[in-house]
Amino acid sequence: MKKIEVGVLGATGMVGQSFVKFLEGHPWFELTFVGASSRSAGKKYADATSWRLDGSMPERVAGLTVSDCVPSSAAPKLVFSAMDADVATEIERAFAEAGHFVVSNSKNHRMESDVPLLVPEINPDHLKLLAVQKARGWKGAIATNPNCSTVALTMGLAPLIPFGIETIVATTMQAISGAGYPGVPSMDIMANVIPFIGGEEAKMEIETQKILGMLAGDHIEPLPARMSAHCNRVPVVDGHTITVSVGLREKVTREQVLYAFENFTAIPQQRNLPSAPKKPVLYLHEDNRPQPRRDAGRENGMCVTVGRLRTCPVLDFKFVCLGHNTVRGAAGAAVLNAELMYSEGLLD
Repeated sequence: MKKIEVGVLGATGMVGQSFVKFLEGHPWFELTFVGASSRSAGKKYADATSWRLDGSMPERVAGLTVSDCVPSSAAPKLVFSAMDADVATEIERAFAEAGHFVVSNSKNHRMESDVPLLVPEINPDHLKLLAVQKARGWKGAIATNPNCSTVALTMGLAPLIPFGIETIVATTMQAISGAGYPGVPSMDIMANVIPFIGGEEAKMEIETQKILGMLAGDHIEPLPARMSAHCNRVPVVDGHTITVSVGLREKVTREQVLYAFENFTAIPQQRNLPSAPKKPVLYLHEDNRPQPRRDAGRENGMCVTVGRLRTCPVLDFKFVCLGHNTVRGAAGAAVLNAELMYSEGLLD
């Protein structure tokens, strides 16, 4: 197939670099446009960017000229947004109004009623909201992926949806890469746990209810479950670990829950989307797994690993889940969203 040209807005930052790296060699998408602030516009990407990721900057992208983040004929129809929250709202809306499809990692539009907060294995039907956005007068549309910790949590919960999720208590141990570059000062995080990440707990609670909610015409009815999140920053480079306790409507056995984890699959796997992990939820039977250093990178960082399933004396079951926060929690999630959109014929 002829590759689809794509762009990245906010391409010089850490999340933008993650998009550049993840898109390299993609079988469907070819990165031809890199957007950044006016300070970087006109420079070669290599000159405008301090590369912070492992490995070297892709040579083909290094020679691209950075453009301003404004809609133009030079910008492809499909753009990924890694914009800072301070500027994302106006820029993303401008691109959508001009006819571009914006697949965003930014938080700004996630909770708008007609914008899908998408996890392809869980709520692909929420893409029907893109048609509702036309009422705004937009020629294009915006789709978003969730907060990096919310992705891991909802993927871990996805196999349990048929049992009726009623109560969720989640405690995160979040990697320092989730704070961006330069992240958390070393004297604060080394040999320490910081039991506060600004705005994170509220995002996890409300985003989880939207993702697991039901499409109701022109909006999403949130999951009517009680949700409580505790978010902590820990001295781990990559990988958000979450301990979860969950109450279910149906009375099921541990064996039934384990079977659900081990056999979970969804549309991205059935359609063999390029970035989809073969096992979206990978259950590890060892008593001391999953662990960020050993497991966050499984399936190219796109699966969520789960372990330590046991009965809970307060709710029904408890377990541990782990997701790669800069891959499945950021760039990889957005690229998979775009792949789903393409497979649905929404990018034509």
